[in-house]
Amino acid sequence: MGQFVRVERTGSVCRVHLARSELHNAFNEVMIAEITESFADLGRRDDVRVIVLAGEGKSFCAGGDVNWMRKTVGYTAEENVKDANAMATMLRTIRECPKPVIARVHGNAYGGGVGLTAACDIAVCAESAVFCLSEVKLGIVPAVISPFVLEKIGPGQMRRYGLTAERFDAAEAKRIGLVHEVFPAEADMDCGIATLCDLLIANGPRAIAVAKRVFTSVVGLPWDKVQELTTKTIAEVRASPEGQEGLRAFLEKRQPNWLS
Repeated sequence: MGQFVRVERTGSVCRVHLARSELHNAFNEVMIAEITESFADLGRRDDVRVIVLAGEGKSFCAGGDVNWMRKTVGYTAEENVKDANAMATMLRTIRECPKPVIARVHGNAYGGGVGLTAACDIAVCAESAVFCLSEVKLGIVPAVISPFVLEKIGPGQMRRYGLTAERFDAAEAKRIGLVHEVFPAEADMDCGIATLCDLLIANGPRAIAVAKRVFTSVVGLPWDKVQELTTKTIAEVRASPEGQEGLRAFLEKRQPNWLS
């Protein structure tokens, strides 16, 4: 339990709650550090199979806390770089976590809240969710979050929403690829997340971790390097204890040992 982040585990599912509801879960340097630490820790734990990132109160995350941003006005260039690096590390820690991560989005997801959504493997939201890449309205830019958001929505949509800073709804977020599913209400969303967790837990934990790494690594590589990486990876995974167990379980028509 941190000052602004609450972690709870039910079985093999861990929920990381942004717990700054009075400020719509806007983050400052303390909250950023706590999110980073939470995901780094959960990523190392064998008893955790799925992580759900959620926000308490009325919003998922309203981006940067105004008081925190006001404080950065007086920062030196070096201090600003250090501050931005902390946020980038937070997003990378979520994206590169060996466990599958689901974003549970409700209410507002502004600025860095869109970045958090994009850093997760799977994102779902309620119909009432509202999204906005709001940085340029403040005279700043969505620079640190841009690689994560671009990966999900592509450069064309980023040029529109990152420059207009217009708000868009859940249906549009799904259309452009920021979220995967939209649910009528939060209760329906939680049922959908439970189904996703069951699907993920049914799969090999090491296979998921390696698959996540491959999906990231192949992007932008020349085809000869892609072939080298992917053939080596599948050979190693097939020969691994988990790969052998999974294949045997399938052939013997039984559950693999990670479900026993």
